[in-house]
Amino acid sequence: MTLLRSLLLLTAFAFSTVTLAEDFSISPIKDNLYRFSNGTHHSVFAVTDAGIALTDTLSYHAANWLKKALKSRFNKPVRYVIYSHSHPDHVYGGQVFNEPGVTFIAHEWARDDLLATRANTQIPNLVFNDEMTLYLGDTQIDLRYHGPNNGKGSISINFPKQKVLHVVDWIVLGRMPYKTLPGYDIRGMINSTRDVLQMDFDLLVGGHAEAGDKDEVRSYLRYLEQLYQAVLQGMREGKSLATLQQEIRLDEFKALAMYEAWLPLNIEGVYNDLADQSYMLIRPDLPVKE
Repeated sequence: MTLLRSLLLLTAFAFSTVTLAEDFSISPIKDNLYRFSNGTHHSVFAVTDAGIALTDTLSYHAANWLKKALKSRFNKPVRYVIYSHSHPDHVYGGQVFNEPGVTFIAHEWARDDLLATRANTQIPNLVFNDEMTLYLGDTQIDLRYHGPNNGKGSISINFPKQKVLHVVDWIVLGRMPYKTLPGYDIRGMINSTRDVLQMDFDLLVGGHAEAGDKDEVRSYLRYLEQLYQAVLQGMREGKSLATLQQEIRLDEFKALAMYEAWLPLNIEGVYNDLADQSYMLIRPDLPVKE
């Protein structure tokens, strides 16, 4: 290998390493709460005198970066790792924190899914069904299952003293829901979001996109409700997916990121959900489909 080629390879490697590292960041939320981001995915952690409670580890590489950052910045032991649900783009890398004194927590259905699919991450050793409350130092953490919405065992993670709520995947603020809603239960998303709005919080930190207040969560809920009703009504009238994608406009929400690109895909996602789960395309009481 020539010296020039070696230098070029080393330069490229260094540049890619810096670029990748720069995708990771820690930013303060409120009091002792912080957000960890890899650019497109976010998790939350609390720093207390008794140690650190953190949520999703995001990936193996992200978890390694976070472990080093927590050590250098806070020098407190991690005590809890809380999985928001079972999807690998949020909970992979958990094994990085698998040390004595660390408890891994998830909803029972999330653990069941991780086990059944032989996921390459740390399997939770503490599970719950409906609700669980944790205490670490002076910080209270309330975990709640709201029913099906996205993934298996997806929960909300609430810090009541700080009035900060963390929800991953099924509430997305400032951006459209993801493409064709893969793995989503549209009515479950609506019901879970309605349930969340009964909770006492000032700030919602999502697993994607932006953080926001209750009014922004209400706006997101209106989008889901209007999207669902528009697709449902069209299917009840016998309209095809292509027709619905041409006709449905929800321009109250056009300021959302990815609105033009993903609205047809969101329509497709709801259409397929209604076709698969409610058998709308074979209902004998509805008109013949286009």
